[in-house]
Amino acid sequence: MKILTYKDYQKDYQLEAFEGIPEEIFEKVRKIISDVRDRGDQALLEYTEKFDGIKLSKDEIKVSEMKEAFESLSNDVKTSILNSINRIKKYQENLLPKPLTVSTAEGVFITAKYTPISSAGIYIPGGLSPYVSTVIMAAVPAKVAKVKRCAIVTPPKFHKEISAIAYMLQVDEVYRVGGAQAIAALAYGTESVRKVEKIVGPGNIYVTAAKILVSRDVAIDMPAGPSELVIYAEDLEEYEWLAMDLLAQAEHDARARVMLITPSKELAKNVKEYLEGFEEELPSLSNALIILVKNRDEAVKLINEIAPEHLEVICEDEDFISRIENAGAIFIGKYSPTALGDYTVGSNHILPTMGWARRSSPLSVLDFMKLSEIIRCTKDGLKFLAKDAITLAKIENMKYHERSISIRMMNNKKDDE
Repeated sequence: MKILTYKDYQKDYQLEAFEGIPEEIFEKVRKIISDVRDRGDQALLEYTEKFDGIKLSKDEIKVSEMKEAFESLSNDVKTSILNSINRIKKYQENLLPKPLTVSTAEGVFITAKYTPISSAGIYIPGGLSPYVSTVIMAAVPAKVAKVKRCAIVTPPKFHKEISAIAYMLQVDEVYRVGGAQAIAALAYGTESVRKVEKIVGPGNIYVTAAKILVSRDVAIDMPAGPSELVIYAEDLEEYEWLAMDLLAQAEHDARARVMLITPSKELAKNVKEYLEGFEEELPSLSNALIILVKNRDEAVKLINEIAPEHLEVICEDEDFISRIENAGAIFIGKYSPTALGDYTVGSNHILPTMGWARRSSPLSVLDFMKLSEIIRCTKDGLKFLAKDAITLAKIENMKYHERSISIRMMNNKKDDE
């Protein structure tokens, strides 16, 4: 773990903070997507055997044993899962947009109408751990939005807890297929997998590349990169708490990025020494950094440049916190570890990474809804707007736009006579 000054970070590391997807990855993924579009289930089965080492039949692509998986859980596990679901549901319900009608001029009314998308596909990563929290984080907002059909795709070596929570949340379909081929199946459909209108959820670099490529035909939430945590702290007697938070985020994957920003050389030294010896267990620590800043102004500037997925702020300064504009989730105070947000505090852990916090937001109920604008003009409203609209139509040389309005004005004039 290296200790750098802010100046050294800007000079040597800033350009490395965003790792784009290499073109060779896109080339491989394009071929997979094309193959799934052309050959459907047969391509899915072949890629599942090739990449996951599991030979499935067509009948096994769709999971059927969700209820059995739920019933196999202990009551304690069910209770903890249900508590987490309810906290996230409570927060998401309060994010639901409210009905709105605005009068923009006399006799002119615009109503904002929000409706759920018809279907959503949720990608749940595979690996050694059952990512039950990701099922909750993605499916709960979709259900709160009242999405009509939700489907989960996950690599075939998945754990029963995935199916169990899908059953608890009344997810309509679970498919045991992962990787870029799963994204292609959700985007275009196969004999077994029904296509969806939007795809959400994190995944590896191949999944991310696939989401980007299919986004021309279906909606996606955001590209997902390696997990990120930045901690800002000025001083903390329990420095090992910070070290443990960095370790917790580093264990997500080998490409995770963790960083401590501090003006305190003593805190930097203590955290660095505590983390020594963990690199063999957690390879991502080779990317870890401690950056020494001169003051809070420099820290705010650096945080906003990085735009981290997760940010912990161990500093009781409301002005400092208010100046942070780019971060997916911000945890305030030493009793708010990021690990709580990964599971059960009620916020969402599907967050923008790779600098996307500059332009994107955590996954929420809003991602599963679309806005329609309903416009109503009375006769007086048309009169009020006509002159301005006709003027703009003339500037744009749109004669039929102009006539569409003026013909109504002529009729109105006759009616008034």
